Formats: sequence, C-alpha cells, structure tokens
Amino acid sequence: MTKIKIWFAMAVMMAWSFTVFAKNKGIQFTVAIENPQSHYYQVEMRCVGFQKDKLNFKLPAWTPGYYWMMNFAKNVVKFRVRTAGGKELNWKKVDKNNWEVKTGRAEELIVSYDVFANTASVADPFLDESHAYISPAGVFMHIDGELDEPAEIALKFDNKWTKVSTGLDELTGKLNTYRAEDFDTLYDSPIYIGNQETMTFNVKGIRHTLAIANTKAFDTARLVADLKKIVTAATDIMVEIPYQHYTFIIMGPGQGGLEHRNSTAVFSSPGYMMETKAAYNGWLSFLAHEYFHLYNIKAIRPLALGPFNYDKENLTRMLWVSEGFTVYYEYIVLYRAGLLSKEEFLDAISAVIRNYENVPGSLVQSATESSFDTWIQFFNRNENASKTTISYYDKGCALAFLLDLKIRQASNSSKSLDDVMRRLYKDFYLDKKRGFTDDEFKHICEEIAGTSLSELFNYASSVDRIDYQKYLDTGGFTIDLSPLPDQGLGTDGFLKRNYQIHLNKGADFFRL
Repeated sequence: MTKIKIWFAMAVMMAWSFTVFAKNKGIQFTVAIENPQSHYYQVEMRCVGFQKDKLNFKLPAWTPGYYWMMNFAKNVVKFRVRTAGGKELNWKKVDKNNWEVKTGRAEELIVSYDVFANTASVADPFLDESHAYISPAGVFMHIDGELDEPAEIALKFDNKWTKVSTGLDELTGKLNTYRAEDFDTLYDSPIYIGNQETMTFNVKGIRHTLAIANTKAFDTARLVADLKKIVTAATDIMVEIPYQHYTFIIMGPGQGGLEHRNSTAVFSSPGYMMETKAAYNGWLSFLAHEYFHLYNIKAIRPLALGPFNYDKENLTRMLWVSEGFTVYYEYIVLYRAGLLSKEEFLDAISAVIRNYENVPGSLVQSATESSFDTWIQFFNRNENASKTTISYYDKGCALAFLLDLKIRQASNSSKSLDDVMRRLYKDFYLDKKRGFTDDEFKHICEEIAGTSLSELFNYASSVDRIDYQKYLDTGGFTIDLSPLPDQGLGTDGFLKRNYQIHLNKGADFFRL
C-alpha cells in the first residue's frame, strides 16, 4: 500500500471513529406539555456517553441579560434518574441547584423532572392554556463541566397550538425538534409556543421573523417596515451580521424585554401603536435597544460576561457601557433609520440626562458602582434608592453621547463612537473570541480618539459633576441648566434642572 493510500485509509478510519463517538455521546431533551392549566412542564433529559462514577446535574441560578439571582431550582419537583434499563439511581442535592447522581458508570441515563412555570416574565418560564414560554435557563439542566456539549430539544404539545417561535435551529425531518450547539446557546434561546401570527422580512439576504401574540394591537405592516429600517440602520453601523436568522418574539401585555444572540423576547401593550407618536417612538426605541444588544453585550462584552458561571453572580463594573451605550445607540439607530427627527433625538438624550442628574443618588453612586451592585440593587429597590443609587442605563447613555462628541472633535470628524464599536467587535469578538477588560476598553477608545479620555472615564468611576457644555460646544450644542419650574430645592434640598439640549443653527454633528 502506498503512503498516500495508507494516509487516506487512516483518515477514513479517524473520521469514522469520530462519527461513531459523536453518535454515542449526546444530550437529548423532551419537553412534554400535557396539562397546561397545571403550569407544569414535564422534562426528560437523555444523556448518552458520560460514563463516570457520579455526575452532577445543575439548573442555572440566573439567566444571561437578567442580572438577578432567579434560583430556578425552586420550581423543580419529581427529580429522578434511571438507567436505560429502568434501574433507579440514588441521588442527593449538594447545593441549591445541584443534583449529584451516583451513576455506576452507566452508558445511558434518563433524568426526569417537572418544572412549575407560572410567572409571566421575560426571564421566567411560563405555561398556561393560552401559550407556553420556555426561558431555557429555568427549564434545561446541564451536566457540570459539560456546557460545551450540543443539545437536542423535542417539544411535545397537542394541536391546539400551531406554531413555535425561537432562535434555535430546527432539525430537518423532526417535527418541533431543535438543536443548540452548546448550552450557552441553549440558555440564550427562548421558545414561544402558541397561536402567534408570524411574518418575515429580509435584510441583506438574511431572514427575520416577527412573531406576534396579538396582532390586533399592532399595525403589522407598519411595524414590519419599521423593524426592517431598524435592522438595516443597526447593521449598517456594525457592517457584519452575526446570525443566520433572527426572531422578534412579541408577547402579550406586560413589562420588559430580554436580548438574545439571534432573537429577542418582549412584552407589548395595545397602546404602543394607537396612542401617540411619542408612545410609538418609545416602543420602537425599546425594540431597537434589544436588537442592538446582539452587538453590544452578546458580541462586544466585558470579560466577566462570558463564559458564564450560571451558579453565582457574574460581576462587572462595565454595564454602563453594555447597557448605557445601547441606550444611546437605540436613539442613534432610530435617527439614522429616519424614525426620529433631530429634535426627537435630542429630546430623548435630554430626558436620559435629566433622569440621571435629577436624583440625589447622582451625588452618591458612580456608574461603575451601579454596574457592580446591580445584582443586589436593580430589582431590590426601596424608598431610599433614589437618594443613594443611579441607573447605569442613564449615565452610560450620557457618557456615550459625550464620548461620541469628543472622538469626533479630536479626530476632526474622521472618527466616531461607531469606530470604537466596530473595533471592539473585530478585535475581541472575531479575533480574540473573548470579552474585553476595563483597561482594554479605555485603550481602544483613546486609540480611536487619538487623545486622552481620562476625564470622561473619571466621570464614569466617580460622582464628579459632569461639565456638559465643555463637550457640547464641540458639536454645536447648548444645554439649558435652569431649574425646573416650581421645583425649588424640594424636600430633600436637591435642585432639579432642565438639562434640555439644543442644536445651534448650522451645527453639523448629525452629518456623520
């Protein structure tokens, strides 16, 4: 046999062995919805090829994008494990979300459990007779140390529901069966099952699906057209589109939304399109915010936010960038999409600055501190919160606006904050395949600007009062710092000001 034939034969054998190994190792979930009115999902997890003396099965304690310890394990009942032959295996809980199983090195294990799902939230699983919403971190367990394993998910429900909407890839030839390349992907892909109406549109050759639970609340033709403008404007900024398909899941009445890698799930209100233009603009900005997160936090992210530790808080001081800059870009995207006028854009930025500056907490808590403490403060506010805390959404947006102005001024309008975002995307998401450190973020910003940005970064890490006019001068803006009418000093002695930004005649900040 020649060397070429020997090499070819070895390659074939290696390929065959890898294929067999892949077939002999895997995780398959079946989610059965037998009695929706009970609010229980019946979950079966079939694990093949994990031959160890013991395995630990974990359910995340939180879900990415929602910085709060959800402790999903509290909803799990009837946990059991058996071999493929039906032998029951012993197990014990060794932590709040950790089930340890003595497996006897069995080739195949079948884990089953029920999940109670009766909280209507973008972060919680929910189930009733109207629809099923699977927030994956609250439903699917993983084997400790095996987050990189792919998973297959089969959904079993009766024919009263007609559609499944999700960012997961559907497996060809298997009804209502989906695949996630790893558990980070699975946990970032919500699933909506019901009778929602769906419509599609293409942007740059890529399919986008809009799934709406209640189309009577919307002018769907207008919404599809505006979403297409939003996606086009956002992808024009970032150039590359990091998904093969994208799904907007528009649920019924409620509050909140949550971003994902190639989907977003949001609650809606019948009044969003029917009340005022301002209400509709607010709805569009909400959608633009969640969509732009696919770049700023799902791709461009602080080092602490991935790979995730699903058992505990993932602390970072950079949410003022991840969330605050996304607030800024929701307005930038709408403006460039032609959905906001210059005046509406400035009104939106002014309102954000007003929200930050007009709370006493702006004298107490910095943006970096607010980011770090969000796990204990964001969903746990009390009567003292406005006096001691701020929103990193608001201050981060204000700093993004000033940083954009400074970069444009320092580069003689040849660069902008867009260049920072594109550079972070390329250097860290594409090339290094990781998040950035705090220092790396500052370095990229200063490199793009070609000058020191220490003052702006000091504003992020301190409670020093921001000199807005110094930065606004560079873009031809003025800011009204007069006290708000009839505010006085208030009972807390805190003077609230107008903070309305105006564009001087002839200024060209909006040219780029």
